[in-house]
This record gives sequence, C-alpha cells and structure tokens, in this order.
Amino acid sequence: MTDKKVLVVDDEIHIVHVVAIKLRNNGYEVVTADNGAQAFELACKENPDIIVTDFQMPIMTGLELVEKLRGNEATKDVPVIMLTARSFAISKEQQEDLQISGCLSKPFSPRELLGNIEDILYQKELIADKG
Repeated sequence: MTDKKVLVVDDEIHIVHVVAIKLRNNGYEVVTADNGAQAFELACKENPDIIVTDFQMPIMTGLELVEKLRGNEATKDVPVIMLTARSFAISKEQQEDLQISGCLSKPFSPRELLGNIEDILYQKELIADKG
C-alpha cells in the first residue's frame, strides 16, 4: 500500500469524486479542491506528492495554478498532471516551461490517470534514490 498524497483539483465535482474514489481504492490519500486558488493554499499546507488539476477553472486556471506552484519554494518540484478538454491544448513549450509531468484530455479513464500517477511517482522516486 502506498501512503502518497494526491491533490485533485477540478470545478466539476463528479470528476473529483470519481478520481478520488479510484485513488483511495488504490491506497492514496486524497485532498480535493474545486478551484486553483483553494488548490494553491492546500498544496502549500498539505505537501502533496503529486497534483492532478483541471486546466479550465474559475478564479484561477490550471496553468495559473502551476505557475504559482513553480514560483513557490515549497511546491516548485511537485509533479503536476493537467486535465484538459479537447479544445484546450497545452503546447509542448508550456508543458516544458512549467514542468507539467503529463496531460490527459477529458474524457479520460480513471485507470489511465492512476497509471500516469504511478509512473510519474515511480520516476520521481528513482531520481530521488539517485540523488
């Protein structure tokens, strides 16, 4: 069992719900937020191992959230997976500039998301072990 903490951010409550259940069933601790501003506060307080955020949200978009996370010492290295609607693409440049670990377009399968999270955290551990 893992004791990794995932912050899930989306203004569509059913998506947060489905993702949270899938992750909890796989041993993750889940913290949720429904907008970027709330997510930023939680990220600073909760120290998640990884963040899954929607791109299009009220108050603060997913990209604005990632920019804030990267500008903050405590959260600058937290991996982020971005969820996007098909019409909103994130350029490779933006992805690299903001160190976004992965992008999934909606609708996505919770199992696919879980696989991405596991891969990213595994890579992160490998790098940490080397360091």
